[in-house]
Amino acid sequence: MTSQPSSSPPSPPDSPSSSGLQAGLKNRHLSMIAIGGVIGAGLFVGSSSGIRTAGPGILLSYALVGTLVVLVMRMLGEMSAANPTSGSFSAHADRALGRWAGFSIGWLYWFFWVVVLAVEATAGATILEGWVPAVPQWAWALIVMMVLTATNLVSVGSYGEFEFWFAGIKVVAISAFVIIGGLAVFGVLPGVDSDKAGLSNLTDSGGFLPNGPGAILTGVLLVVFSFMGSEIATLAAGESEDPQRAVTKSTNSIIWRVGVFYLGSIFVVVTLLPWNDPSIKEKGSYVAALDSLGIAHAGQIMNFIVLTSVLSCLNSGLYTASRMAFSLGQRGDAPKAFARTTPRGVPLAAIIASVVFGFVAVFFNYKFPDSVFLFLVNSSGAVALFVWLVICFSQLRMRKIIERESPEKLVVRMWLYPYLTWATAALIVFVLGYMLTDTEHDGRETVLLSLLVAAVVLAIAVVRQKTGRGSAVVSGPRSPGTVDDGDDVNEVVKVG
Repeated sequence: MTSQPSSSPPSPPDSPSSSGLQAGLKNRHLSMIAIGGVIGAGLFVGSSSGIRTAGPGILLSYALVGTLVVLVMRMLGEMSAANPTSGSFSAHADRALGRWAGFSIGWLYWFFWVVVLAVEATAGATILEGWVPAVPQWAWALIVMMVLTATNLVSVGSYGEFEFWFAGIKVVAISAFVIIGGLAVFGVLPGVDSDKAGLSNLTDSGGFLPNGPGAILTGVLLVVFSFMGSEIATLAAGESEDPQRAVTKSTNSIIWRVGVFYLGSIFVVVTLLPWNDPSIKEKGSYVAALDSLGIAHAGQIMNFIVLTSVLSCLNSGLYTASRMAFSLGQRGDAPKAFARTTPRGVPLAAIIASVVFGFVAVFFNYKFPDSVFLFLVNSSGAVALFVWLVICFSQLRMRKIIERESPEKLVVRMWLYPYLTWATAALIVFVLGYMLTDTEHDGRETVLLSLLVAAVVLAIAVVRQKTGRGSAVVSGPRSPGTVDDGDDVNEVVKVG
């Protein structure tokens, strides 16, 4: 390892000023990305199974996972506000825990999102085929993927603009649902006389926990993955006009976003209808709730909202995967081409590589849905929990580094550090452990396959680090025990 002292602290290696990325995201883009990031298609289509499993007690499942997300985002916000980068938690783990951690979690996260591309493209194609049956489903999936790929290839601003409107539709729709449903529950909605709506639905039909307290934890397993995406704002902040302000704002608003959009909307669903109403299983929870109010074309309205959520998830998924690949390329953990950008600041190779894998996954979904594609989905299923766990351990070390080097950058602070960080990590480990006991909802298979993939990626990281086959420019100091523990330097570091 060789090093040359620098006369002034350099820019972070993947900041817009030093990387070719451009600050093309406006503050309004970041605000809506942050709000829309917690409203995934999983909320609309996955909540019905949770309600059937836990009854009204699903509210406790959502509250538990929501609290977990708020705490994890607070930790990530602390690190990202101090050092906004396109690699977000992967770059933080790289510095706090070591190259192996940044490499492993970065590639696992990329893998998760490219599989999500296939899942969401298929879901969107199913809706579109229902509207225009003359076009086959595989063609719709191809069209959707190509359009959003083109959007991401133009500029980061075009991604931000599309996401601004996609997220805007989701926010307006779910806010209207909460307001209208809430008025109906309390009997003050003009022109609607719902004989099923009322707070009594929380305790009737077997009580608040009709299937016992254990169903709360089972409900956690069913809803935890619908929260994935709340961290996207910290990746996008690296290409915003004011990264620190954007991260701080999105971190501080996470509580009300989770409270209103998740807990608020699920509360409306379980109070508009009894939890065991057959229509929840047949139509889906939100469609059934709208139908109970006599709203015409409720199914088509919800299909449009779900389609918007799917397109939003596809748009953000491709952006997120490509920026993670870009960051990995900059750190020497991916092909160098991934770190190159066009004159518009677009990481072309990173986007193409991500979407190609997405197309391959779509092919597997149609050709081998019950074998290859099922393996891809299950083996990426627990990545969200792995990411959150790495964020916890990264924050434990990064707080000390920031306090030692730049305490003025601690504009966002994790509450009750380090006790609440350790408690959050323990809760995540508990959820993973509980999943190993779940055979009814494929929890055990998901964790075991995800651990298998994680072990393979980790082994590659260790081998690469020991063989030292590449080098990367690392700016700034690292934590003790990683690369360097001195003053700010530019280093050429052998990496694996």
